[in-house]
Amino acid sequence: MPYVNIKITREGATAEQKAALIKGATQMLVDVLGKNPATTVVVIDEVDTDNWGIGGETVTLRRKAGR
Repeated sequence: MPYVNIKITREGATAEQKAALIKGATQMLVDVLGKNPATTVVVIDEVDTDNWGIGGETVTLRRKAGR
């Protein structure tokens, strides 16, 4: 039973976009590894930009600085 965990920043991904991510990740496992889509689990975690750091600073600060 494959388990895929997708982490994205919480910035307004729509329900349709999330559904496309789930469908796409599931299909990739079917196509590449021959996995059964009925037993493939995909979880999307949305993380606040204040809780996501890159290069020693939060994504919030990076976005404000235009990086």
